Amino acid sequence: MHAAATMHRYFPDLAARTVPRYTSYPTAAAFAPLPDVHGAALASVAVETPVSLYLHIPYCHEICWYCGCNTGALGRPERMDSYLAALEQEIARVGRTLRAPVGSLHFGGGSPNAMAPSAFLALSATLRRHFAIADDAEWAVEIDPRHFSEETAQSYAAAGVSRLSIGAQTFSPHVQAKIGRLQPWRQIAQAMADARRAGITRFNLDLMYGLPDQTLDDIAATIAAALLLAPDRVAMFGYAHMPQLLPRQRRIDDSLLPDAEARFWQSALAHDLLVEAGFESIGFDHFARPEDTLARAAHEGTLRRNFQGFTDDRATTLIGLGASAISQFDGFFLQNEKHVGSYRVGATNGLLMGTRGLLRTPEDRMRGALIERLLCTGRVDVAEVATEHRQSSHAVIGDIDRLLAFADLGLVERRGTAVTINPVGRPYARLIASVFDTALQAREGRFSKAV
Repeated sequence: MHAAATMHRYFPDLAARTVPRYTSYPTAAAFAPLPDVHGAALASVAVETPVSLYLHIPYCHEICWYCGCNTGALGRPERMDSYLAALEQEIARVGRTLRAPVGSLHFGGGSPNAMAPSAFLALSATLRRHFAIADDAEWAVEIDPRHFSEETAQSYAAAGVSRLSIGAQTFSPHVQAKIGRLQPWRQIAQAMADARRAGITRFNLDLMYGLPDQTLDDIAATIAAALLLAPDRVAMFGYAHMPQLLPRQRRIDDSLLPDAEARFWQSALAHDLLVEAGFESIGFDHFARPEDTLARAAHEGTLRRNFQGFTDDRATTLIGLGASAISQFDGFFLQNEKHVGSYRVGATNGLLMGTRGLLRTPEDRMRGALIERLLCTGRVDVAEVATEHRQSSHAVIGDIDRLLAFADLGLVERRGTAVTINPVGRPYARLIASVFDTALQAREGRFSKAV
């Protein structure tokens, strides 16, 4: 899956299909009310098992039209103040129950840098007060570079932040204008320079294809500009246009969106340019320099996939904090209250805020492992995974027969109970993995395009 080069083949019927991104299995689309389990779940986490924290900040200074995140415009600063007060109460409440050490922390949103630098320092101090955070824990923050200052960089470094994930999307001004995200290259370069001077050394750059009026020339120009910034990782996401679910996307003129074939070749060009520049292809939409820990995890077979995408984080328990944040426990997923106002009231009153989720059956966990392993390594042995999960392989071996159509196209190979995605099949990896998804409801508009 991280081969240096691949041959690209466009299959219209496959590229146009919709399929989950499989950051979990079953996916969040299957979540339902799941009350009164949060406390027991936290208490069940083994004391000696490192966990990861995810903190959700549901505000941005400006709302980008393409965005699918749970976020709103900040407006009055008091909104952030009251939200952070509630978040600190939730941190204290969870910290009284959770005794496991914390190995990594990820701040997402929204835009965490919508917080004032002093507020971020106060939040980091609260986290250290209530959790046993390892000295070598990675602190990673997603930022909007349009609102990142030298003071912000210094406060992050002082708090222990070592990695920034920077939303760039595209460096073509005419495309930026059509997605409500105007930001010149020099603005991002300045943000990264400020961060480096402060001592932050690791950088992820998020880019997108499939945007309105975007061409192959735009992709090439964006990759060239991105390489000048010298990021450690690049994510090349396909834009998911779902205006019926995300009203803000109605501001995007869908008549300007590239069709399935144009999207495919945009993704292919980005892949080739990044690989030629020395990046390794990770999974189906991530790229990393060979010395980066993500690339090393791919080589060592320890690459994982969770709600943050492909990751080298080996923790199997993820604790979500903040409105809409999702926790992953051994036997189920649990999502906090999504409505910010309701979250604020409950957390302020000392309640645990997990309200929706799903219990994972042993078969769910086996199928999740099959999908994750196939997406992360490009290969899975069905019988081997079934044995690991103490499940019969009979049902999932039957699912392999659904791969025959992919095999006929040369996208996969099957040897006994083992399935391998060929290099040409890499762009269709999510679609291939979906054969193991018995809960799939792939109706138009619910999930993103396969490529």
